[in-house]
Amino acid sequence: MKLDILVMAAHPDDAELSCSGTICSHIAQGKKVGIVDFTRGELGTRGTPEIRLAESEAATKILGIHARENLGFRDGFFVNDEAHLMKLIATIRRYKPEIVLANAIFDRHPDHIKGGELAVDACFKAGLRMIETFEEDGSPQQAWRPKNVYHYIQDRYVQPDFIVDITPYWEQKEASIRAFRSQFYDPKSTEPNSYLSSPEFLKFIEARNREMGHAIGVTFGEGYTSYKRIGVTDLHSLL
Repeated sequence: MKLDILVMAAHPDDAELSCSGTICSHIAQGKKVGIVDFTRGELGTRGTPEIRLAESEAATKILGIHARENLGFRDGFFVNDEAHLMKLIATIRRYKPEIVLANAIFDRHPDHIKGGELAVDACFKAGLRMIETFEEDGSPQQAWRPKNVYHYIQDRYVQPDFIVDITPYWEQKEASIRAFRSQFYDPKSTEPNSYLSSPEFLKFIEARNREMGHAIGVTFGEGYTSYKRIGVTDLHSLL
């Protein structure tokens, strides 16, 4: 399946927390969107890989995305090397996205930074025809390079290069985040407390999205950075 947008995420729930409003907005416009999670989040303080997989499936249904897969990289230990790149390059060539949304360029969690760097490297190398990759049936893949890679903003504040209005999709975004029930505040939970399980964390996510929205004169927004200059052909497309 060819996708318009492929979201790359170091952990299950990265996409939901950071760019699910943008996902919903573009699906509503008729775009095909998918998510590839790098790891199963097995080093998380709460939950298990099996629980997080079930939560990912629930979030997928809420978002209505067209494809989702998990590459099974080691949580906390994946690196930007040939083995990881080759697996991600094959994924890019399979879905042929026009746009990739990737982890933040700077953040609290080192995996987010590594994930963003791995995404950029893989997107470039996926366009090199001398790198050979194959489908599961052994058929050769064609080179493919996404037109743009944008980095969503996660825990640490990064000055955005542009902001997407997600106001009509805030409730859907919030529902997709809450699908990861094991990770967030639940007064009945007996699991250890974590950074994410604080009752203040989801309030912070809402505040961040309100802050981004306020910057462009709407209620909710999601910010992005681009390592390339952004060009436009229609000034009316700018808010």
